[in-house]
Amino acid sequence: MDTKRVVITGMGAITPLGNDVETFWNGLKEGRNGIGPITKVDVSDCKAKLAGEVKDFDPKDYMDFKSAKRMGLFSQYAVAATKEALEQSALDIEKEDPFKIGVIVGCGIGAMEKHEKEIPKFYTGKKVDPMYIPMVITNMASANISIQFGLKGKNMDISTACATGTHCIGEAFNAIRLGEADVMVAGGTEAAVTPSGVFGFAALTALSTNDDPETASRPFDKDRDGFVLGEGAGVVILEEYEHAVRRGANILAEVVGYGVTNDAYHITSPAPDGSGAGTAMKLAMECAGIKPDDIDYINAHGTSTHLNDLYETRAIKYALGDAAKKVSINSTKSMTGHLLGGAGAIEAIVCVKAINENYVHVTRNSREPEEELDLDYTFGQGKTREITYAMSNSLGFGGHNATLIFKGM
Repeated sequence: MDTKRVVITGMGAITPLGNDVETFWNGLKEGRNGIGPITKVDVSDCKAKLAGEVKDFDPKDYMDFKSAKRMGLFSQYAVAATKEALEQSALDIEKEDPFKIGVIVGCGIGAMEKHEKEIPKFYTGKKVDPMYIPMVITNMASANISIQFGLKGKNMDISTACATGTHCIGEAFNAIRLGEADVMVAGGTEAAVTPSGVFGFAALTALSTNDDPETASRPFDKDRDGFVLGEGAGVVILEEYEHAVRRGANILAEVVGYGVTNDAYHITSPAPDGSGAGTAMKLAMECAGIKPDDIDYINAHGTSTHLNDLYETRAIKYALGDAAKKVSINSTKSMTGHLLGGAGAIEAIVCVKAINENYVHVTRNSREPEEELDLDYTFGQGKTREITYAMSNSLGFGGHNATLIFKGM
């Protein structure tokens, strides 16, 4: 079956390293740390003390006050990132068929802060906010984007835990490939630095208990002890290639591969042999029509948990074989923490910037891998190298695996 080419023409980001793509990317190149003591939650009685919090975010900079009041924070982040992405794309929506512009922007958890505010009212007789349910459900990121910008095409919310952002971009890629849309707004968002998020993940023993921001998030390091919670959103504008060329768009990169699997193994642990995530990588390469030797760079899921980093390393070897030794690998989470549903989206943006500038940012904080972790994880400092094909991996609770491949133009 003939399919259409899909390119990226705009990107937007709200992250712990900055509230636009360039500030975020420059922070990664400089090796800055977006992780610090938690300020949004009283963690006196919690073992986890650190998070990658978004700073200086004012929704009124991106939308009117009335609209912002009706959105959960995760929706506000998504709308803000979309505004930047659409502006970069220079897409004139009034000249487009709005039914050919769709949205797939997901969230892993929803408006946890709103749950925490409203649920106590159930038992005290206080009036519950009539907007409670419309603010917390995860589809409202996509819904609010469509309402704010007048986008009437295919609109979905995919929620697959930490794989959410990657799945959303991949499914939007497929929508354009199959002719269902000319343009898709795609990505992920999360705002889980709340009591439920922090104490919940801490109870699961998933979070680092290291209280030093300089060493807490250290993916692939032998002394890693858990991930650091992050928050924010990433959005990309995907566009059918000929459509982009006709309107003279600035094409940033091409999306060429997408692979999806499930481990069918465990609710929180990846499959030990790496076959689930490894097969997702193989399927993405098959979709792209390339071989393992063609992959120059992998933005790893790289959470800084013992099992993820070990099993993802096995997955990379499973998929790439001997070529795994020559690939540059890093983890953006070393500087942002783990954005959960937003992670894959900001990491897709990192892949595009890496291709554009032929640069692989450092995996900050990490110093020494354990014996089996013997690949090039970009410890110590970033590096300049030619990047034609970049791969991004996301592994979510429940065994969800997703891989995207991007190509330079």
